[in-house]
Amino acid sequence: MDKNGSMSGDCDFETTQMEKFLSQAFNFQNIPEQYIVQGVKSFQIGKSPRSMDPKKVIRFPSKKATTSFAMTVQEILDWQHSYRVYADKTVEGMNEDFLRRALQGQSKYGKEAFRMKFVVRISQCPILMEFDARIIPRVPQEDWPHRIKLVSVTGIDFAGRIHDVNDIRTYVTNWKDVYEAHLHLDLPLVRYGRDFRRKVNGSLGKLDTDLVLKDLMRMARLRLRACDNEEVQIVVETGIGLGVFAGATIGIDETVRALSARAIRKVLEEDGPTYRNIRAVVFALPIFDVDYRNGKRQDTYQAFADEFNESNYQGPIPVLIADQDMHRLTVAIARMDFNVSELNPADSHGVFGEYWQNRGPAVEEKLALTTVGLLVQHHLINQNVLDPSNYHFI
Repeated sequence: MDKNGSMSGDCDFETTQMEKFLSQAFNFQNIPEQYIVQGVKSFQIGKSPRSMDPKKVIRFPSKKATTSFAMTVQEILDWQHSYRVYADKTVEGMNEDFLRRALQGQSKYGKEAFRMKFVVRISQCPILMEFDARIIPRVPQEDWPHRIKLVSVTGIDFAGRIHDVNDIRTYVTNWKDVYEAHLHLDLPLVRYGRDFRRKVNGSLGKLDTDLVLKDLMRMARLRLRACDNEEVQIVVETGIGLGVFAGATIGIDETVRALSARAIRKVLEEDGPTYRNIRAVVFALPIFDVDYRNGKRQDTYQAFADEFNESNYQGPIPVLIADQDMHRLTVAIARMDFNVSELNPADSHGVFGEYWQNRGPAVEEKLALTTVGLLVQHHLINQNVLDPSNYHFI
């Protein structure tokens, strides 16, 4: 894995490449002055895959490229048709109407954004290029891309932003000592329209660790059950909300990473014997910046390694923790004839790829630039996203 490669920055080239591909193949156009959510450009496509010859071959990044990933329109339609949503039926307000609104960016801040933690979107989603930005050559006869599924889920967000205010109010027990409070509302004070204002010399955050662990387990249990139902054999996981969203600015990131690792370890031990299809779980946790605190390395890889080693993991599902990117692992596993899933750390707005055109992508946006995810999980391209018959409440 090239950790300082072409996709470690703003990905301007890759963004333009995807825009040109969508424009040439599907007449993609942004709609001036229209936004799906704040800062996310709306768009339309002039040619839907449904209106095209199913036998037509489309090449990414272009039909003139020396190296290209080739796919037929029928394959794209099949990938779109594989789209499913799994939602936790025990969550108050979880219903078809909510999901249809949320999956087109219309969830409201607070309760509805919080609810998205318990929603899993899954579909076939071939990888066009790894994070080295090199196109994976492919001809339509090759089967390995069909074995890849993308699992889009929302994590707990401790970045301190208004849309996910309930994450702070629910899990940070002393949030009023951490952030300045609104004079008339039970909310932290917002600055610049989005971010909460920290108190000068304010306290560090105190977590309700029992509740955080409980909800992290519910989230892990839901996505693993969805993978098992969708006949995934090898699950490739990555850290969800364990980078900038883990709450380093309020001093809780170390605890959040440890709880996240503990949650999925416990779920694998408890639910592992009931899985019909899952054979192994791989954690793709590349180490970028090495930070030591109190003599201990602080990164997600170390948190997961410590949890599974020190707890003497007893689950029946084998686990591999790798300092490697998930695309490389997923492609290799698919080429070995396994059905494999990889994880997309999605935003609570519910729109696939969210800020993919903003030239400053996080993992979710990079997935939009390197996979067919925009074709299969974006509501403006795939009509199956808003079809309630694809929603499963479990």
